[in-house]
Amino acid sequence: MQDWTRRDFVKSSAILGASALVPTAFASGINRSVDDTIRVGVIGCGGRGTGAAFNALEAHPKVHIVAMADLFEDRLNSSHGYLADNEEYGSRVSVEPAHRFVGFDAYNKLLSIDNIDYVILATPPGFRPIHFDAAVNAGKHVFMEKPVAVDPAGVRKVIDAGARAKQQALSVVAGTQRRHEDSYLALMNRINEGELGDIVSASCYWNQGGLWVHERQPRYSDMEWQCRNWLYFAWLSGDHICEQHIHNIDVINWAKDGPPVKATGMGGRQVRTDEKYGNIFDHFSIEYEYADGMTMQSMCRQIDGCAGRVEEVIVGTKGRAVSRPGYAVSTGDLDWRFTGENRNPYKQEHVDLIASILGHGRYLNEAKRVAESTLTAIMGRMSAYTGKSITWDQALNSKLDLTPDAYSFSDLPVRPVAVPGKTSLI
Repeated sequence: MQDWTRRDFVKSSAILGASALVPTAFASGINRSVDDTIRVGVIGCGGRGTGAAFNALEAHPKVHIVAMADLFEDRLNSSHGYLADNEEYGSRVSVEPAHRFVGFDAYNKLLSIDNIDYVILATPPGFRPIHFDAAVNAGKHVFMEKPVAVDPAGVRKVIDAGARAKQQALSVVAGTQRRHEDSYLALMNRINEGELGDIVSASCYWNQGGLWVHERQPRYSDMEWQCRNWLYFAWLSGDHICEQHIHNIDVINWAKDGPPVKATGMGGRQVRTDEKYGNIFDHFSIEYEYADGMTMQSMCRQIDGCAGRVEEVIVGTKGRAVSRPGYAVSTGDLDWRFTGENRNPYKQEHVDLIASILGHGRYLNEAKRVAESTLTAIMGRMSAYTGKSITWDQALNSKLDLTPDAYSFSDLPVRPVAVPGKTSLI
């Protein structure tokens, strides 16, 4: 791929952001069957994929889960059992044994089923660019969990696949559910109407304790252990700044209507130093600079016993706004607090996706903007890992590619933990 500037990126992917301009009839790319069943396939059957499948069943009475794929049979069976045994929705989980696929090529087998209408992509993020590209090639509508890549090479693949999805009228929704949450939508509307004035600074946080760890078993190969313990390996998760903190970063990009132009960050691995924590950091602090000179302070931490904070703060010339799930306030000339109905945003993502697929709402293709926020998180991580400042253009054109040499259950050495000032910026 030729070098891209930030202007090239925005220009070449502008069609992905122009959803409101697409005629509703153009959005209906689904091949409707006689019974109007919306057939869904699930690729990635861990907790996140299972939850997304449940939300899809909640979202529309015609949704049926008809195929499932995962790297591990035990994960697939557990997910299928949970969904099929549900008293309210289990009757619409009809996955024949022939449509349960296991292994590294399971996603391709699922995507080859002609009558699947949309797929849920919820494997560890390192696989997302490959799976999204293949889903678009197979002509499927897509719900894909965030982040959508772990390195610049993956981001570029997602951008390209997203553009092709638009050309085929394939709907794409990403798992940054704040974009579908009523409280956030109401706040952004007020910001866009100028209630805060010009945005002069912002900050965002995801500071919490530690998460789960999957202990290594003697029978595991390197690859199996890393995939089961995927949070802690940068090639699989992108580190927690990318895998988790992207939610908060995405909100600031939303308010600014685009990504920053520069990142200068720091971080480290101070508490989670055991081998079971792979090669990721346990804390980050990044200063992002936007094109108009505004700076945003980004902070995330996963360390037990420390102060917790998960929210976004936006400061304007006329006031200040604070947001977090289910909560949004703004102060200034017109003090305001969200008090309306706040529908489940995890369900609403699928409601909105299905409306786009059926042509009942505006066409949605969120590939471009989630790729922007993913790269924003990646450039922050790259800066913290190396100790260098990095521009948007450098990050977008970076040759960094964390893809393993082969996808097989074999030896896979863990990449060294990054050392700021010594790790090279690629």
